[in-house]
Amino acid sequence: MPSTPATVQHRLRHWLLNSLAFGLCYLTANILAQRQGVVRHAALTFEADIPFLQWMILPYLSSGLFFCLTFFVVRSQDQLRLLSQRLLLATVIAAFIFVLYPLQFSWPRPAISSAWCAYLYDYLALTDKPYNQLPSLHVAYCLLFWSALREHVRARPLRMALATWLLLTAASTVFTYQHHLLDVLGGSLLGLFCLVFIKPKRAEPHVAFYYLIFASIFFITGFIFAHSWLALYIACGLALVSLAYYRNDVHFLHKKQGQYPWWIWAMYAPYLLGYQLTWLAVVWRERRKPVIIKLTDRLWVGRRLSSREAKQLPPDCSIIDLANELSETPALRKHAYKHFPLLDLLKPGKQVSDEILQYMRQEIESGKTVYLHCAMGYSRCILLAKLYMSQGTNSRP
Repeated sequence: MPSTPATVQHRLRHWLLNSLAFGLCYLTANILAQRQGVVRHAALTFEADIPFLQWMILPYLSSGLFFCLTFFVVRSQDQLRLLSQRLLLATVIAAFIFVLYPLQFSWPRPAISSAWCAYLYDYLALTDKPYNQLPSLHVAYCLLFWSALREHVRARPLRMALATWLLLTAASTVFTYQHHLLDVLGGSLLGLFCLVFIKPKRAEPHVAFYYLIFASIFFITGFIFAHSWLALYIACGLALVSLAYYRNDVHFLHKKQGQYPWWIWAMYAPYLLGYQLTWLAVVWRERRKPVIIKLTDRLWVGRRLSSREAKQLPPDCSIIDLANELSETPALRKHAYKHFPLLDLLKPGKQVSDEILQYMRQEIESGKTVYLHCAMGYSRCILLAKLYMSQGTNSRP
């Protein structure tokens, strides 16, 4: 795997995303099952003879520690994305099952004799109700933690200790009377599915995956739990965006002459407004920085400009718009305007890159100044400008 180091910012971002997904989905499913008064369970007859081991609360609660620390142990950005995507997938799949087929643990927990154990079980009772049974997320997470951590523990004794503790954590779900054996089996299958489905070579920033995760969270927490039709509308829109990214459909917003038809606004309003708000935030954050980067006399790059900022451009400027998710500023459309739709966060293919570069060269060689911009001015326009410069083309007329 590529060894680009993961920064603290990257780690915090992935940890916060997973914490948010877990908190929203897990708690939502728990509250729904409690409201419904669910009593069905997945216990097998012989499980009544399984002993209750109160000290097992220690490995059981250690799962939360692993959930935090693992994000700060893996080294590279690819390893971090791999861990994050697998955990997100496990969380969302489990949440859908919890909501569609809720179960309850089938018998009460015995009295706790140890004072410190009683304190820990009281804490557990406050944060986790006896629902969200099949599949066990504890077990699924243990498999994912092991997959992420094993290569970072070189010493054989430490690796054996890590494996033993994670096995103990998985087993504790049964001996603390939190889960039944079928829950453990379901959690194991869920963890294995996530390991197989999201492979290391697919750990790139898969934008479609993240949009689908957010769509699922809105559907579970907003529509199923809160019965909000607005949440369903947002979830459907995000799912359609996910599909567009999966198909690499750069024309899914049907942007023509810098604007969208009304029905696109009707379908994707939350998505488009989200980008508009992000653009406004970037404008405010970078208000003291130069808005236009002049790479050469004839090649300028940056973000989408406001009408006031567009006055900095020369009258004969040629505008190349790479942003697919923002309508073009009217002041920019008054110039010679050309739109090449590119999906945000994805590297453009060679064919479309060559087409853009050829148009840039044509405009520059004709004596025009080209303003090449994307939405925020961070990636797409910079990438295309670097490709143009790397070709050694003389950008001066």
